[in-house]
Amino acid sequence: MRLSELLRFVTGSLIGARTRTLLMLLAMSIGVASVVVLTALGEGARRYVIDEFAQLGTHLLVMLPGRSETTGGAPPLFGETPRDLTLSDAMALPRHRSILRVAPITVGNAPVSYANREREVTVIGATHAFFPIRHLTIGSGRPLPMIDPERAVNVAVLGAGLRKELFGKQRPLGKWIRINDRRYRVIGILSSGGQSIGRNLDDLVIIPVAAAQSLFDTPSLFRVLIQARSQEDIPRAQAAARDTIRERHDGEDDVTIITQDALLDTFDGILRALTYTVGGIAAISLAVAGILVMNVMLVAVSQRVAEIGLMKALGAPDRQVLRLFLIESVVLAGSGAIFGLAIAGLGILALGQLFPSFPIAAPLWAPLAAVAVALLTGLLFGILPARRAARLDPVRALSRR
Repeated sequence: MRLSELLRFVTGSLIGARTRTLLMLLAMSIGVASVVVLTALGEGARRYVIDEFAQLGTHLLVMLPGRSETTGGAPPLFGETPRDLTLSDAMALPRHRSILRVAPITVGNAPVSYANREREVTVIGATHAFFPIRHLTIGSGRPLPMIDPERAVNVAVLGAGLRKELFGKQRPLGKWIRINDRRYRVIGILSSGGQSIGRNLDDLVIIPVAAAQSLFDTPSLFRVLIQARSQEDIPRAQAAARDTIRERHDGEDDVTIITQDALLDTFDGILRALTYTVGGIAAISLAVAGILVMNVMLVAVSQRVAEIGLMKALGAPDRQVLRLFLIESVVLAGSGAIFGLAIAGLGILALGQLFPSFPIAAPLWAPLAAVAVALLTGLLFGILPARRAARLDPVRALSRR
């Protein structure tokens, strides 16, 4: 028999047993859809995290006080406190050619009020460089002025959400707000920024870093953001920043410098592994579907004993019968995979509509791998029923024994 005749025969057999065919198609389609949708969720989580970190800035390094590394030996008897990162430390960093911008940061929470309205929000002490480093845009007014970082000027830039809560429909520029017991003049309003690494950018206020240190009564910086001039300059900027702090801290290497690329690589690796794991777990459903195919095909063989006996009595060789049942299994698996891809596509589309901010999308390998596993599963689990059919004795088969 030619391939076209084999396919025609198999199609007729499948149509003749609609219930059995629908059950096997349903099992395969659910398995394929599970693999594609779950890997799409994992890939969406990976893209979401990468996009969130990309919003923090480009060519970014983050300097933290204290070392993240540990050494062997007994711990110190009375503990060890890392030296503070100061404004003078941060101001010494831009001297290096590989460093484009530096933004010293102080962070705290404080009540912000205007007239009879008050909100407890995050207060960020920063400099003018903070805005281009963090890709913050001003909706109205202007950012923090380019002044000496050690000048405690009482000006403030509000998040869009905080501006709405405090001023409603009033024009906020030029008005005076109160943070704790100090007054600050509003000079700018941020454009609506949404979420960034879990922090609401609309619900904050930015003031000069020296003013924030005075407000929170702390000489230490929370972080220092460093922007390298290019991707190639990141290692040089990291080494230069570390050398500068070591010189200023009496030879002590007491800061941790994290590169944005290192963070991205770490999260990317974790989330890729999670995606593969979830996809592998979902692929188990394809194995379950394969077992169902095998069981149903074994039942089909027992129901079609007379048909198989007639084929063999008419001269069909064992390999011909074997090929018929294997093709039937593969056709079932392939058809189920196609239906599964359609279901997965509809599911991903629905999830995209429900969660528009979440970039859900299946990686290219997921549907290809799901279809390949489905076909392989259909082939492997179709071998046993096909071999049983091929080994039937034609005389006994025709006599239904």
